[in-house]
Amino acid sequence: MAELTREQIRDLMGAVMKAQGKTLPAEDSADLREIGFRSLDFSELALRVEDEIGDELNFDAPGLRQIVKVGDVLDFIEQLQSA
Repeated sequence: MAELTREQIRDLMGAVMKAQGKTLPAEDSADLREIGFRSLDFSELALRVEDEIGDELNFDAPGLRQIVKVGDVLDFIEQLQSA
């Protein structure tokens, strides 16, 4: 299974947002609510990552509640890949 780098995950996240006419800020500290990144967008990002790595990501709802910033999304998906 090929793992994606943080930068590749960020690129995919940017692509998900761009498809909706939104822009992913450069700062990992950007608030997801402020940039309009919703749970549906997270699901889309997870699917794209799964396609890229050819494997399923197993994540739970409690973990998702901790995600409030761009960096949290990147950290979460990075950790899931190595789980």
